Amino acid sequence: MSDTSLTSGNSIARQQTNPQQLLLWMTFVMSMVFAVWQALLNNFVIERAAFTGAEIGLLQSLREIPGFLAFTAVFVLLMIKEQTFALLSLALLCIGVGITGWFPDVIGLYLTTVLMSIGFHYFETINQSLTLQWVDKADAPGFLGKALAWRSAAALFGYGSIWLIMSWLNLDYIWMYSIIGGCGLLMVFVMTVYFPRFTIGSIQHKHLIMRKRYWLYYLLTFFSGARRQIFMVFAGFMMVEKFGYSVSEITGLFLINYVVNLIFAPKIGRFIGRIGERNALIIEYSGLVIIFSCYAYVTNANIAAGLYVIDHLLFAMAIATKTYFQKIADKQDIASTMSVSFTINHIAAVIIPALLGILWLSSPKSVFFIGTGFAVCSLALAFNVPRHPRPDKETLWSPSRTKH
Repeated sequence: MSDTSLTSGNSIARQQTNPQQLLLWMTFVMSMVFAVWQALLNNFVIERAAFTGAEIGLLQSLREIPGFLAFTAVFVLLMIKEQTFALLSLALLCIGVGITGWFPDVIGLYLTTVLMSIGFHYFETINQSLTLQWVDKADAPGFLGKALAWRSAAALFGYGSIWLIMSWLNLDYIWMYSIIGGCGLLMVFVMTVYFPRFTIGSIQHKHLIMRKRYWLYYLLTFFSGARRQIFMVFAGFMMVEKFGYSVSEITGLFLINYVVNLIFAPKIGRFIGRIGERNALIIEYSGLVIIFSCYAYVTNANIAAGLYVIDHLLFAMAIATKTYFQKIADKQDIASTMSVSFTINHIAAVIIPALLGILWLSSPKSVFFIGTGFAVCSLALAFNVPRHPRPDKETLWSPSRTKH
């Protein structure tokens, strides 16, 4: 074999095993497994454990506790590399989902949810850190849009498996959870064997870091977590409790969500790259103010479904928060700040589902008005994002600037 052929072959091999491909495949597994868990959750807990709004709110609060503790990831990194940590976390997520169907009672669901959530939140923390380190700033919006498309494709695969296993083969929840969790675990093993250990460009700080100049990013992250809970917990619960959606109907709605994201997410990533983070965030939060206000009054199941799809599509605009941070951050801060930001994101997430679950029993409308308030706060913060953020220009206005 000639030197030219050998060089060409090595180049192809490197392209097939580059770190961005690993990021995409890890994203695929996470989304496939979590999408099945999420799609089945409301029907499973209502049918098998007789959940009300109070129980589902408490379950979701418990699910977010590991996210609140995500800052501990930086201490785990003292012992293992980020890539290894991401794969181990992904495996734990698959195990937690795989055993969910075997514990169809209140305590069992709480415990399996926490186990699954530990893997999910640690993975998301490390995955975001690796993405911002392995992807160039100029390419980040486009890559994050592509990653959202992979998430959507994985979710579609998961929803297709629900139809195949539960509708066509007529198997029970227990088999659905076990099969999808087992498939995810197998894929994690294959990735561990196939992909090499990639290097990190900048050595990351292995201690907690909170910088004053990142304050706007922290606040955007906090309100993003609060908004996300209204969507994930109560918008989906409303579809089942208020409008009587079945498993197949909920799955169909999720399918629509992810088909829309599969088509539009890459375009949204490129769109954010063109218009900038400031304009993208203003568009996202303006839309959310309208969406949450409409949730409060909707009485038609089809209109509610349309709002749900638009709400989910707006999640793609959240790419702008990540790329905003990438543009203002010191490279060595990324891993530690991702750990801290996940904790900040989940401060509201731990409290809101349980409290609003109780409020839901008397006034579902008020829950969505609170969501509107969160969106208004986020919109006000978005106007403080510079058109061209950089390390010495993190905000348009700041109460104080501290040099680091």
